Amino acid sequence: MKVRTLGRHMKEGSKNIIRNGWMTFASVSAVTVMLLVVGAFLLLIMNVNHFADSLEDDVEVRVFIERTAAEEEKEVLLDNIEDITNIASVTFIPKEEGLEQFIDSLGEQGDYFEGLRDENPLNDVYVVRAQQPHETEMIAEEIEQFDYVEGVEYGRDIFDQLFTATDFIRIAGTVLIVGLLFTAIFLIANTIKLTIIARKREIQIMKLVGATNGFIRWPFFVEGLLLGTVGAIIPISALGYGYHYFYSTIGEQTGIDFFQFLPPNPLVVQMGILLLVIGAVVGVWGSLMSVRKFLRV
Repeated sequence: MKVRTLGRHMKEGSKNIIRNGWMTFASVSAVTVMLLVVGAFLLLIMNVNHFADSLEDDVEVRVFIERTAAEEEKEVLLDNIEDITNIASVTFIPKEEGLEQFIDSLGEQGDYFEGLRDENPLNDVYVVRAQQPHETEMIAEEIEQFDYVEGVEYGRDIFDQLFTATDFIRIAGTVLIVGLLFTAIFLIANTIKLTIIARKREIQIMKLVGATNGFIRWPFFVEGLLLGTVGAIIPISALGYGYHYFYSTIGEQTGIDFFQFLPPNPLVVQMGILLLVIGAVVGVWGSLMSVRKFLRV
């Protein structure tokens, strides 16, 4: 395509946006609202996934070995655990080390428990990690049936609730985003349809003098692209500024070691590029739907 022809298409597409007035405003507003919600859910889902991944990295099964178990029996138990499929690692923590960790975790108050070193009440422990966190419960239940196991612990209720909550957020976010995408596409298609109807006679004359289908369609593609792109500018700016502000005032000061928000860079840049692409695709898609259905040339 020649530069001059491309310039003509860009000019016509821009004029169409001005001609349609309120419908253009409605389409851009729909894209803006849609991308604001999409962007907010993307930021939420990315941080939830980051939080879930951080917790999943800490998911482990603590296998408490019977106090009366001999060294040979501990080896048998270890072999049985390692034979389970999808085991990532097994770490042995003797009761002396476990007591040391317990006392250290209490800080100054740990001094009150120094007397336990003479008669250690703790069990030797195998710490088992699964290759996939979702398999932790199945592995724990299997280990619980082995000989020489006094009990297992892995925070079943906490992680079941975590996986349920993260799955719900992902599904709900996806459904909402898809619904908003179709709403924006519908409005853009209707905006461009009005342009086609208003210029029907002009389009017929262009066809009679030899204009190709592609030549006639291009201004409408440009119009859809501009509607989607312009609609993306406000959400990108608002969400970028808002997330920077939130992270600088709240995100870095949560005070919770295992729950840290993702830093703005490169998250905001990635989100901005994604929203710009979504806006452009939604605009072009709406244009394609409108042209294919209503442009009879």
